Amino acid sequence: MATFTFEIKNRPNRAGKFPIYLRITQNRKHKRIKTTIELNRMNDFNPKAKQDNWIKKQEPNHKKWNDILAKELERGKDAFRKLEEEGMATSAISSIIAEQGKPSSFLDYARERTNENFSEGGIRIWRIYNGFCNKLEAFLKENKKTDLPFAELSPALLSKFKSYLHTLHNVREPEKMLHPNTIALNLRIFKTIVNKAVKEGLIKPEKNPFLSFENKTIKTTKEKLTDEELERIKNLELAEGSRIWDARNIFLFSFYCAGIRIGDLLQLRWMNTTPEGRLIYYMGKNHKKRDLLLIQPAKEILQLYWKEGAKPTDYIFPLLDNDQPFAGAIMPEDKETLSPVMKQKLVEQVSSKTSIVNNNLKKIKELAELNKNLTTHISRHTFASKAKQAGIPDGRIKNILAHSNLKTTEGYMGEFSTEEDDKVLSSIFEESSPKARIMAKINEMKPEDLERLMDIIKDK
Repeated sequence: MATFTFEIKNRPNRAGKFPIYLRITQNRKHKRIKTTIELNRMNDFNPKAKQDNWIKKQEPNHKKWNDILAKELERGKDAFRKLEEEGMATSAISSIIAEQGKPSSFLDYARERTNENFSEGGIRIWRIYNGFCNKLEAFLKENKKTDLPFAELSPALLSKFKSYLHTLHNVREPEKMLHPNTIALNLRIFKTIVNKAVKEGLIKPEKNPFLSFENKTIKTTKEKLTDEELERIKNLELAEGSRIWDARNIFLFSFYCAGIRIGDLLQLRWMNTTPEGRLIYYMGKNHKKRDLLLIQPAKEILQLYWKEGAKPTDYIFPLLDNDQPFAGAIMPEDKETLSPVMKQKLVEQVSSKTSIVNNNLKKIKELAELNKNLTTHISRHTFASKAKQAGIPDGRIKNILAHSNLKTTEGYMGEFSTEEDDKVLSSIFEESSPKARIMAKINEMKPEDLERLMDIIKDK
């Protein structure tokens, strides 16, 4: 008689995870078969479990993964019984179970890949992937389907799904439809998951539906503010300490600090500033260290928030709570030690506070009588435009903005040049910079005025 138990590998694999194996024992001989479940921590596994609770409740996915293990256990037992009936050796069951254990549902497979991002702490990616899965599931329901087998993936289905996405409204702005680039992003996620399934042998390469399906993004015009529009925002009379006052300060501080991303800005602590007048922090996007010169207007905003007795670890801007459990995770390596649930809570808090800032920026837009959308990200576009006007080379602008496509610039693989970045910031914002002022005025001139100026210069 054979016995079936689950056990966990006591050493992590290359991905840093601990695989779970099904162990089959008969006549003192053992056979271990790898399951589809891998854990982040060994102590999430219960080696003494008898049934259905192999993975402890502290693991967020314990219910789903225990169900998967229960199914794999039954497949193992069924395969073993068949092999016994046919008089085959225990060593032959691996291939049969492996074949039986291949997932048939693409939707389930996509959810598993999404959960992997969650378990590994990639919360931002997890949210994007989860949004895709929700849209795919809604699409299937609309077509009176509850699942999407791998066998039904086709270019025709991709086209139908694309058409469905065009019928959806923007969650943040319900009056608008999904932007074409948002649709393209969802299709790129679809393609990424399909390509992974191809690599794992779940889809034959020649059956990849994306081989004959094309989806393009469209070029968008990045909105940016003029100097005059910035002045209107600065000159607004706003109640000190109010949320709308905070929103303006956050927007301007981002602008003065080379378009620092809102997610990083909200998590800045006083320890990120130095007595020498610098801002040093690690980007949440790629954990790269940033070392920026704090120009005078940025320092003045910081002075508005400084309070006697403030701790170095306190958040500068009063939106995130210093008493939250995640607040103790300061450095990137500290954040990696947070549980997936706590990581998600941090991301949700940052997202929620970003929404508050953006909602107040909408009010500022009305008060300043702007004809452009005003969001936290516009500060980056405005800074880039200002840098361009000041004659800063494109490579330096990309570098100081820390764009995700930095591989196309000289600084992507190495450290950022703080000396060069200081020069950029100084040349853009220093009042003594005649080049910056002249370039700004020229760019604001009407074509006919510019033509008259050129005539005057020629006459001289």
